[in-house]
Amino acid sequence: MAHITCMPRTPWDLPFAAEPEEVAALRRIMRIHLKCWGLQELTDAAQLCVTELVSNVITHVGAGTPTTLAVSMSGTRLRIEVHDPDTRALPTLIQAEADSEGGRGMALVEAVAERWGVQLGEDRKVTWCELATNLTSPNGHSGGAQVARAEAILGLYAAAALPCAMSEGPRALSVAVAEDAAIDVIADVLLWLRAHGCDADEALDRAQMHFEAEAAVSGDLR
Repeated sequence: MAHITCMPRTPWDLPFAAEPEEVAALRRIMRIHLKCWGLQELTDAAQLCVTELVSNVITHVGAGTPTTLAVSMSGTRLRIEVHDPDTRALPTLIQAEADSEGGRGMALVEAVAERWGVQLGEDRKVTWCELATNLTSPNGHSGGAQVARAEAILGLYAAAALPCAMSEGPRALSVAVAEDAAIDVIADVLLWLRAHGCDADEALDRAQMHFEAEAAVSGDLR
């Protein structure tokens, strides 16, 4: 059976100068990439980690420091790295007082990340953290059993529509092909309902309500 994948989760990195005004742009870029990767539920935690890791460079290494943000998958975890050239200014976990204006950065990262650490090289250090996902494989879907069930159905429809292309065995379908298959599934189900005397419009309304309720629970409605 063909398998449908989201946009490939290819590692990426972005060099930038560590300035306070860059943080908002980095947060926005992170949000866009997580949406492409189907990991929207991690947006808040990932943006917080980016903010704190970059702010740590600005505060303890210096504004304007050449820095790199690198994002990848580490197994089923989302890995966020911030590279900077100072191997002496190491981030530390400080239990800041309730009224303290600083010192909370790595404590916040500690609170949302599954793990974090620092790697030292000859001319750089890498401060990293990893966020847990609900994926079962690095290139798999989030969304649990419902998304997996939909994937199986769409694979069957795509195979029926493109028998020659699928005859060579299992392969990944593009998002465009999967979308076309999804539209075919919806149209065919509505025709089936009408043929059996059911109200297709009512079924669509109920399905939309069900979708919105499930999306709200999973945090996909923003």
